[in-house]
Amino acid sequence: MRILLTGTTGQVGGALRGPLQSIGTVIPVSRADFDLADPLSLPGTLDQIAPDLIVNPAAYTAVDRAEDDRELAEAVNARAPERIAIWAAEREVPLVHFSTDYVFPGTGERPWREDDPTDPLSVYGASKLAGEAAVRSAKGPHLIVRTSWVYAARGTNFLRTIVRLARERQELRIVADQIGAPTSARAIANCVALIIGQNTTALPELFARSGGLVHLACTGETSWHAFASTIIDHLKSRGVAIKAERIVPILTAEYPSKAQRPHNSRLDQTRLRDVFGITAPLWTEALTAEIDELVLELA
Repeated sequence: MRILLTGTTGQVGGALRGPLQSIGTVIPVSRADFDLADPLSLPGTLDQIAPDLIVNPAAYTAVDRAEDDRELAEAVNARAPERIAIWAAEREVPLVHFSTDYVFPGTGERPWREDDPTDPLSVYGASKLAGEAAVRSAKGPHLIVRTSWVYAARGTNFLRTIVRLARERQELRIVADQIGAPTSARAIANCVALIIGQNTTALPELFARSGGLVHLACTGETSWHAFASTIIDHLKSRGVAIKAERIVPILTAEYPSKAQRPHNSRLDQTRLRDVFGITAPLWTEALTAEIDELVLELA
């Protein structure tokens, strides 16, 4: 099986490369090879590569910047997936595409189910929702994987930001009224590889049983403030020198940003368990593995 994998310099794409190699021949494409900002160029490249499976975690993820850069966000997150999905549908090539909890309005307290109404609060969320719609409209074999609060030991993300700030500042002020499940790119990659590896010869039927959509996040829930506090506890327990003495909980309103964030990012994972037989790890367990890797870098 020839697996085209996008976004390999990103968190999820980078994490997927290893697990997917046990399933087939991974063909990683860089932005230079496969520029999602230029959707019209993609079908020609797909013709040259002729993959048997496409895995597309690449995305425009600068949530605040997207408010002023709508055209690029829509090109990468909506029009590019549309071109990929049409190409794949015409050839019955299965497509795994990634999306986000930002497609929801973030109200309430119960976890969002796959069939709940969507209503994104931001340009980023709207562009990702448009990408979902484009993939479905192509009517090819597909699986849209929605996830949340993604981080990794490498890259630019909340974990690494907190580690840096904890070593620079005595006080950190962290939002405490947004709730979700921090989800490591490693956990996502392992679960997606399990889904794909279940039956590589019958992926269309497998994807169809899920309705082409599944939520995948680490289990459990927390706030950004508690997540930050747990990160710092890990650093202290491993003897990492830090300056942070106070982790102050604040409201979203006290930390204004250009894009509006959802207060409720919980994702119901019943479908992941019932259709695919997979339970993602607890967020605290996944964090331990990432901290272990990050601390080696800091040593």
